Amino acid sequence: MTDPSGLVVVDKPAGCTSHDVVARLRRILGTRKVGHAGTLDPMATGVLVCGVGRGTKLLGHLALDTASNAKAYTATIRLGATTTTDDAEGEVVAVADASEVADDAIAAGIAALTGPILQVPSTVSAINVDGRRAYARARAGEQVVLPARPVTVSTFTLLARRDAELDVAVECSSGTYVRALARDLGGALGVGGHLTALRRTRVGPFRLEQARTLDDLEAGPGLPLPLAEAVEVAFARRDVDADAAAALAHGRPLPAVGLPGTYGVFAPNGRVLALMTERDGAARPVVVLAPAGG
Repeated sequence: MTDPSGLVVVDKPAGCTSHDVVARLRRILGTRKVGHAGTLDPMATGVLVCGVGRGTKLLGHLALDTASNAKAYTATIRLGATTTTDDAEGEVVAVADASEVADDAIAAGIAALTGPILQVPSTVSAINVDGRRAYARARAGEQVVLPARPVTVSTFTLLARRDAELDVAVECSSGTYVRALARDLGGALGVGGHLTALRRTRVGPFRLEQARTLDDLEAGPGLPLPLAEAVEVAFARRDVDADAAAALAHGRPLPAVGLPGTYGVFAPNGRVLALMTERDGAARPVVVLAPAGG
């Protein structure tokens, strides 16, 4: 495929970074222009949305961050042990007997962490602290204290309990750390806790059912969501006539039509031209997607 543009929804395997996924996609698709939205930790699996070619322009505008249920996960929490990273990759720093923790106490702890909450991110998160990632500072031996910030956990459901292990489902706003939920649940129960498994099942409109493994992509290279289809999946659609398409190509605004937020504008031939937003009675491009002279 020459100059592919669009999105690839990858089912990320455990044991590799999101950057590793991007590097492999570059080799598979034969282009350097690949990026990703919404980093997954190496231990985590599941939905990783990647942009290819002009599709990388979509990544900063995907409506993945505003909704309280923008992302969905299944996870396993182990009670009775606290780690330095709030997950199984860290060093265990405290242990406690969790066998006597009652089911109703777990239910109450989960309820207290559901809804709008203030959450202290994990110390080894990718949050910037004075120009460096928090995890880099922590691994260099620095004391990292991150402030609590508002997040929304719209769903936090216990699926099953196996002694000290809890299988849960979480839907939350972007910026929520599921491993911090594990830490805080264990802390509230007085026994500590950490995350042992995490699988992202949805990011915005992109679901695990749409995702392809890297091995599948290696065996059958291609772009599952070409640019126009990707825009239609992720944004509202506005079709314009040839005159409006020409005006847009020359940088002129279009009349507003009352569509909220960011939406895709399509030419009569179905080609996607731009992402636009409306303000003061006019629609103006925030990203031009049609290639120059195309």
